Amino acid sequence: MIVGGSAGAVGCIEALRAVDRKKTIALIGEEGDRIYSRALIPYYLGGRIHGDKMLYRPPDFCKQMGVTPWPGRRAVGLDPVRKTVVLDGGEELQYGKLLLATGGRSIVPPVPGLDKKNVFTFVSMADALALAETLPTARAAVVLGGGVIGLMAAETLKNRGLAVTVVELAPRVLAPVVDETASAMVEELFRAEGVPVHTGTTIAQVLGDERAEAVVLTSGETVSCDLVVVAVGVVPRVELAKAANIAVNRGILVNEKMETSAPDVYACGDCAEGYDFVIDGNRPLPLWPNAYVGGRVAGFNMAGVPREYRWATSMNAMHFFDLYIINAGLNVTRDTADRFEIVSRYDREARAYRKFALRDGRLVGFVLVGRVARAGILLRLMREKVDVSSFKHELLDEHFGYASMPERLRWELLAQDVRLGVV
Repeated sequence: MIVGGSAGAVGCIEALRAVDRKKTIALIGEEGDRIYSRALIPYYLGGRIHGDKMLYRPPDFCKQMGVTPWPGRRAVGLDPVRKTVVLDGGEELQYGKLLLATGGRSIVPPVPGLDKKNVFTFVSMADALALAETLPTARAAVVLGGGVIGLMAAETLKNRGLAVTVVELAPRVLAPVVDETASAMVEELFRAEGVPVHTGTTIAQVLGDERAEAVVLTSGETVSCDLVVVAVGVVPRVELAKAANIAVNRGILVNEKMETSAPDVYACGDCAEGYDFVIDGNRPLPLWPNAYVGGRVAGFNMAGVPREYRWATSMNAMHFFDLYIINAGLNVTRDTADRFEIVSRYDREARAYRKFALRDGRLVGFVLVGRVARAGILLRLMREKVDVSSFKHELLDEHFGYASMPERLRWELLAQDVRLGVV
């Protein structure tokens, strides 16, 4: 049984069916049985793709895979001893193995007025559809949150012709993701595109009767608007696991097999706290690829085929307007830079930035802004824990690749690719 219908569920189903085509699989999905890509929500709202292009798998995926869906239903209870899940309609379902892929929920701060009709979050298709209905009559928007989701929302609304203002409580945008230099580049870009960015402040109050008409910031400024998007973050949905006495930290704790503390119960995706090879420990890694692979690893183990997921870490690939950014591993800022060896190059005129954090000669984090080709090779150097000391300055070359490495290392890595069938 799988609770939650997103990337992790897909990975799990495909792994289970790769091993066994006959065992029953039940899918409890609050949003239905059509699994879509949340990463495409900005493109849908921007009019660049239609609803059918949002689907992560074909509409009949469950039928093809022999999955019994429970669409629009929510799991409200879990008993790992009796191996039962209780649904919101009162039904009690028995399971043999269970995957919790419950995802995350939007954080809505306790600000007066954020419950008005034209205040939206930005993480589900329901959010997108509700927001789309408001756009034709809206002229101005306030986006609360300067993280990845908030900035994507701001760009989308700007491209739809709205006057957009971004409000971020932290001293800079994207603070958990990139360092000060990259943040400054993004803020400069948004302001150049006509999107004011207010940092170090937040919304103190939303004005209006049933609908938001303006927001008052803690700085004292008032900004008029026709809608508000709340994108201050997402927290793991752990309530089901917590109530069942399954070990929870920030997310549901899992090992490299995606097993929780309860027998035959697994977890993956935004609700879980899994192994990060860079820190050699667990932390939430709310990324679509990690959710899929985590679900796939869980699925194989649920089917009795041992698998481990030991190659996950924090990684983001994003672009705002025409600026591309990729980061992976540790986000090393000025406050923590003295703990690492830093190699970096910033070309403001070319809007290009490359920064690498090394510890004991090994790459533990990087950020690329502007020119982001061959990031996969850099990620591989991190995963393989390669000592890059002898060619660390070559990393700053935007054309860095296998040819930039010492010959022996280059052929060793390429030989592995040949064995794995990559080349």
